[in-house]
Amino acid sequence: MFSVRLPEFTRTTTFRWTLIISSAFALAIFASFAFVYVQAIYDILSRIDAAVTNEAATISHETPEQRLESIAERMRQDPRRVKPIGLFSADGKRIAGNIESLPANLPIDAAPQDLPIVRIDAFGREPQMARATARRLADGDVLLVAWSNDYNNEITEIIKRGLALAIIPALSLGFAAAIFLSIRTQKRVDDVNRRVQRIVAGQLRERLATKGVNDPFDRLAVIVNGMLDEIEALVQSMAGAGDDIAHDLRTPLTRARVMLERARQNATTLEELRKSVDQAIVGLDQSLAIITALLRITEIEHSRRRAAFSDIALGDLVREVGDLYEPIAEDKRVGFKVGADAEAIVRGDRDLLFEAVANLVDNAVKFTPEGGRVELNLAREGGEGIVRVHDSGPGIAAAERDLVARRFYRSDKSRSDPGLGLGLSLVAAIVKLHGFRFAISAGPGCVAEIAGPLTSR
Repeated sequence: MFSVRLPEFTRTTTFRWTLIISSAFALAIFASFAFVYVQAIYDILSRIDAAVTNEAATISHETPEQRLESIAERMRQDPRRVKPIGLFSADGKRIAGNIESLPANLPIDAAPQDLPIVRIDAFGREPQMARATARRLADGDVLLVAWSNDYNNEITEIIKRGLALAIIPALSLGFAAAIFLSIRTQKRVDDVNRRVQRIVAGQLRERLATKGVNDPFDRLAVIVNGMLDEIEALVQSMAGAGDDIAHDLRTPLTRARVMLERARQNATTLEELRKSVDQAIVGLDQSLAIITALLRITEIEHSRRRAAFSDIALGDLVREVGDLYEPIAEDKRVGFKVGADAEAIVRGDRDLLFEAVANLVDNAVKFTPEGGRVELNLAREGGEGIVRVHDSGPGIAAAERDLVARRFYRSDKSRSDPGLGLGLSLVAAIVKLHGFRFAISAGPGCVAEIAGPLTSR
């Protein structure tokens, strides 16, 4: 046996739901027309019953001569042949009209009802179903006034054709809409699948297509593309950090190994051996410091400490950092000024923010030459509290401004200075945890700032 495989779009949820909705609309149209049909038939029958009853009553009260004239006039005014009428004697013989005979079991003086009659006229003999009523006249004759059901059938046929003309286009339009929407959705899904497969294969620069129409697909694509940007940046950062870790750890570890090896081979006294071991310990301490700093950054980046955030007065925090670094700057003969007159309350972790601001001030003091100046200020601007550190040091080149926050990155001007190249990475991790803004200016002198939204007490 051969099985017929339906097109792919027919198996989509969009296609099925569109068909269901279209079918529901078609059913609603059918129900509406059915109601109209029933109401129309009821109204037509009511009008016909009233017409034949009134006409029978009117003719019944006329004189025999007027009665015959009224019957003849009714037949003359019936070009559509829908209003048969007959006058019969008491024994059932036809006296006038175009009804051949009285129907069997005809109820006399009853309400109108459907009866089979035989119409006779110039066109011949024609059986019909008619809505008819019979009246017994004063002289014993029987008057039968009828209205052919052909008239009703014409009306019902018109309603049926209207129903067909409404339902068929509605179903066709619904089916066409289901096909169109399903194919359109399937194309978007296929495109997403192809792009996701390329991303899974390692093409992290691939992004989902957007059409700029703010539909659910576009909104989802924007969110996914943002996630992919973050993943790509993290992967590149991890790759670069891995190389930097290997490079920065290899140097002090190699130095420590060489010193220990030389001490074993060349040391002739206990003092020489101790001196070499001390130098090796310095190299190992530097390696441990790198690992500790990396673990600290990782801890902050994966921290769940937001639940413990509280309101922080940045003025107090800035003054404490200033008190800590003022003697250090003085020893280096660097001018140091603190301005924290503004009142600024932000939401965050006080210890981490203190560490971030201290790192910025530490870098400023470290890289500012003797005779230079460092300023630590707090300001309120545009609903934000801004901690700004300004120094007169060599500054950062424009090409390096986006690189200095990377782990282990050290510019050529600072390679001879002690340090791990992790201070700004730590600041960036703390700022990201708080959802604050971190910026560093380029050019001679350096301005670094941390900005966070103010809270109201």
